[in-house]
Amino acid sequence: MPESTERGALTEAVYYILLALHSPMHGYGIMQYVKELSNDRVNLGPGTLYGAINTLIEKGWIKALSTPENSRKKEYEITLKGRETLLLEIERLEELLAHGNKIARRDA
Repeated sequence: MPESTERGALTEAVYYILLALHSPMHGYGIMQYVKELSNDRVNLGPGTLYGAINTLIEKGWIKALSTPENSRKKEYEITLKGRETLLLEIERLEELLAHGNKIARRDA
């Protein structure tokens, strides 16, 4: 995954996962939430989701919550570092939209 803590762009999957994890959620819940939030446009498969989750944990952008030993569902939530990264991405996207609206829509 090309994401970094620098000013690089997040993939759409990572962006939506970080949004989803503002409330603790397990993997299947993330998939359903993202699908609903994106009006069925973004459909995260298990390989994409769990690959991204592992990378996001390594980067410190999300964390796994402790669960009872008999629970098969591991829950995750966004960290402060993850929130900061997401807010930087939102600022970057807003800048892109502002430039696009200013230039591409001025003649419309």
